[in-house]
This record gives sequence, structure tokens and C-alpha cells, in this order.
Amino acid sequence: MRGRIFLPVATTLLLAGTAACTPSEQAPDRDTEAPPVRLVAYRGCDALLDELRRATLDKVGPYGLDGVPVDGIEALAKAPSAGKVPGGPAPAPEHSTTNSHEPGADEPDLVKTDGRRIVAFAQGRLRIVDPASRKVTHTLELPGGTRYDNGELLLSGDRVLVLTRQARAIPFEGPGRPLPGRALPQPTQTTRLTLVDLSGRPKVAGTMTSGADYLDARQTGSTVRVVMRSLPRIDFPGGDGEKKSVTANREAVRRAPLEAWLPSFDVEGGTSYRTPCDQVSRPSSYAGSSMLTMLTFDLAKGLGDPQPVAVTADGSTVYGNGESLYVTGTPPALFEWPRKKAVEPRTDVYKFDIRGSGRPSYVASGSVKGFLLNQYSMSEHEGNLRLAATTSRIGPGSRASQSSVYVLARHGPRLDQIGRLDGLGKGEQIRSVRFIGTTGYVVTFRQTDPLYVVDLRDPRRPRTTGQLKINGFSAYLHPTADGKLLGVGQDADASGRTSGLQVSLFDVSAGPRRLDAYKLPGAASQAEFEPHAFLYWPKTGLTAVPVTPRDGGPPETLVLKVTGAGVTKLGSVRPPGKDPGDGAGRSLVIGDTLWTFSGAGAHAVDASTLKGGDWLAYR
Repeated sequence: MRGRIFLPVATTLLLAGTAACTPSEQAPDRDTEAPPVRLVAYRGCDALLDELRRATLDKVGPYGLDGVPVDGIEALAKAPSAGKVPGGPAPAPEHSTTNSHEPGADEPDLVKTDGRRIVAFAQGRLRIVDPASRKVTHTLELPGGTRYDNGELLLSGDRVLVLTRQARAIPFEGPGRPLPGRALPQPTQTTRLTLVDLSGRPKVAGTMTSGADYLDARQTGSTVRVVMRSLPRIDFPGGDGEKKSVTANREAVRRAPLEAWLPSFDVEGGTSYRTPCDQVSRPSSYAGSSMLTMLTFDLAKGLGDPQPVAVTADGSTVYGNGESLYVTGTPPALFEWPRKKAVEPRTDVYKFDIRGSGRPSYVASGSVKGFLLNQYSMSEHEGNLRLAATTSRIGPGSRASQSSVYVLARHGPRLDQIGRLDGLGKGEQIRSVRFIGTTGYVVTFRQTDPLYVVDLRDPRRPRTTGQLKINGFSAYLHPTADGKLLGVGQDADASGRTSGLQVSLFDVSAGPRRLDAYKLPGAASQAEFEPHAFLYWPKTGLTAVPVTPRDGGPPETLVLKVTGAGVTKLGSVRPPGKDPGDGAGRSLVIGDTLWTFSGAGAHAVDASTLKGGDWLAYR
């Protein structure tokens, strides 16, 4: 089976629990493993349409589609851009790149650089900055764009791909839900991909639009894979009263053509593409009514045939390392409410081979109990996938949560569980995870912050080698140049009430211990939930995080110095003027200059003294 992929939508699960206890090492127990899962293809377009209609009919109510999760996309961790552009006029100066989870899978962000230029997206426009002269050299208005568009960038040589989404608010009069007979209007979404040539004066080299919602993208070399999500586009007429509304809406589903589920991808010039029926799959355990579609482009060749592949499912998390792409999803039964009995969350895992520039290949599938926090909850090492998940039964009779670390190995078309460690943070939730080599670090929190160190050298028998309890928690973990671990999160009192930003340095060479911490009361940082906002420059230990005071004060970039022994404050960088714009919260280093970015402009200062600032306002 070839070309089966999707990127899921985040789910929110309520957890309850009390006391913590010691984790337990456990080999796989077939009686407690999650059931196996795999992807299956459809037998032609007629079979695909029939199953899509049946899956959608199960969700139709008097107002249209009920119980379909439509938002809550998790922010994902990002990876670096290339450091040098082949064929460039001169070697690029030493520079940082987008903060990455894995070095082989770059992800889109608001700001990109190759060292010779900076490309930023702000106020709906593309900005090109010359770091040598510290000037905005070009501002490009994108076709069909507005200053309110949300957008991200991917950079490859002299080409930049701008991914923007435009959402139209749902018109609705009066409080509460509409009366039966007035079906709830479906939200409209336009995704626009714009390829810009930067070899001379910036110019648009191609565009593609779609009614599907852009979720995320991955880049390896010049190959980009863009993942979209779409709900069926059906006009639900409603009726007079709930019963007649349901009848009319279900009839609309029965009459809807296949194109209502398969979104189109329209290239400038009049060519449109849809996913071929033989490139659509579904999980073996259920059939969904929404569609997740993956497009493949070579930026060096332009926006031609996107070679779409799709899965009829929802999901939550994607992880890639340049060769493998793992996608996880939560079965839709978990969204059903109210419940007569509690159920235990399950995460389905799909592995794809993304080597090369063609369609990805489906490799294997598996399942684990619980749900993942984000992309950092997964890591592939020597062919095995490690995952950290929190479990808790949902609904009546739910029980205390706890977290586990799983190890999955491929056996033919299956990802089988070969190792498991249970009992991490009973009564708590996972707040951050980082796998580094054969070691995993898991932070759970309810009142205090246990940092667990997990030894994964024997993948069949993961075990804890230590844990550290401190007040507060780390929401993002980052390795330092000398083998220490840096945590960005919140300080808290003994009852678990948070009080402000906390940046902690941990020695994890033996039993974990905290060496130092910098605290900023009454503040929070975007880096706690968005790794792109975090900058660590190994050469000097410079660390930058955007900070927002909870009292409504102006945002700024906090600049720290991290050494092997401690964390100290170098200073802060604040945009001049009263209006900093919508805070982009990004930082990068080029040569000896620290650049910080907000929605209103870019700020360049000396990286060692934070002096000599130049403010480049966006016009």
C-alpha cells in the first residue's frame, strides 16, 4: 500500500487524580495492550463515496454536523532551515535556525534566515531584511491576501513558500444555537500557498488555493509536504422542527457527491487537483467523515501536481525525522457525549516512509493507551519508536491519571509494543517530554514537578534511573551544549498555584538535580507552548525567550546566559514605541547580532552587550 498520510487535530481530555507513586517497569502484556490498528484502502470511488456518506450520516443532527471536533490544532515543534544556500555569492555568516525537534525535518515558522537574508511574515505581507545593512529591502503584498492573514514560511535556496489561511466568521444572529429549521452555517476556510522567487526583486512564482484548512508542513531539502484538513462541504437545509431538520439534513448527505468530501487544490492558471480514490485510506477500526490530505511539492520545480494522498480520519500529533513520519490519531468514539460508562483513551500510530520526493509510503501501524501531549512525546531511535502518554478513563467512574513510556518496533505491517514503563506521575498530567539518544525525560505536574529520567538503552525494559521533585513545572525541555537540560515553565507554590516564569538548569548526568533557576514573577512565555519562540545559541550560551507580563505590561525578549553551572540574566530587548504589534516572539543570531521580531518590526542589537540597537519598523 502506498501514499497514506494525515496530520491530526488536537483533542482535550479531562484528567482527575490524587497521589503520586513510584513508576513500574513492565514488559508488554498482551491482555492490556491497545488493539492493533492499520490503514485500509477503498475499493474504488463508489465504495469511498458510500462509506463517506454513512460515516457522515452518523454525525448529522438538526443543526448540521454534531460532535465533530473542528478546532484546537496543537502547536508543533519545528526544525532548522539549511545553513548555507548552494550557489550563493558568498558563504553565509554563522547563524541560528528555527528551533528544531529533529535536524532532518524543517517546519514552517514566522521568520526564516539563511544568514544572508531574513524573510519574515507580518501584517499579511512578506518582508525581506538585509542583515548586513540592517534594512528592510523589500515588502511584498501577496495576491489575494489581507493584513489579517495568519501565515508561515519555508525557505529553500532562492524560493520561499508562504502558507496562509483566511477564515470567515460564522454569521449568526441571537444568543445560543439556532432554532431547528435554521441549520448552523459551516465555517469557510481558504488556504493559500504562495511560492515567491527571491533570486532578484521578490516576485510570485505560483499560487495554489483550497477550501481545506492548512494544518502544518514538513520540509526536507527542497521537498515540502503540506497537510490539510477538511470537513464535508454540504449545505444543510434544516426544516420545521428538530425531527424534520434531521431528516432534511440526512437527505442532503445522501445526495452529496464525492467532491463534497474531497477538497480541490486549485493552481493559478485554471488547473485543479483532487485526491484519486486509490490514494484515500481509512483506519481499519473506524471510518471518519472528515478528510486529512497531504500534498507534496518540490520548491525548485514550483507548485505543480501536488500528488495528494488522504485519510478519512481525525488525529492529534505528527512527528518526523526526515526519513520517517509518524502520525497519531484518537478514535472518534472518544468524542461521544454524554457517556454511560467510562472509556480509556487510545492513540493510534501510523508510520510512513518519506524518503525521496514522491508520495510517502505507508509502512506500519500500532496503538498505545493514553494520549500524547505534543510532537516531543515521540522519538525514533534505531528503528524503534518511543512514546510518552498520559492515561485516564473518561466519563462516569473515571480513575486517576498516570503516564507511561512505550517502545514500539516494526514487525511487518505492525508496530508492536516491545517495552513499557508505567506509573509515572500518578494523579498528574505530562507537561513536557524530551527524548535524547537512549534517555527520556518526562515532566508531570499537579502540585509539584517530578522530572523523571528514563533509561531506554534496553528498549524492551525501559526503567527510571531517578526523579526530582520541585515546585512548579517545565513546559519545554532543551538540551544544552555540555549535556545539561534546560527547562522553561512556571514556578509554583506548594499547592500547585503558578506564580511566574521559571527557567531551570538541570544536571542529568546521574540522579537529576537542579543547578540553578532564573525566576520572573508575574510573567509567562510563549516558549512554554511554542518551541519556535525559544532560542539557544550553543556557542555562547545565549538564550532568548519572549516574555509577557500578566499585568498587561509591554512584551519583551528576556535574554539569559546559560553556562554549565547556572543561568543569569544578560538583559532584555523591548521594541521601541507604544505599539509593539502582535508579538511574533521570535529571535535569531546572525554573526554577532541578536535579532528579535514582533508584529511591528525587527530589532537588531549586539549579541554580547544588547546595545547598539537598530529598529526596523514594518510599513
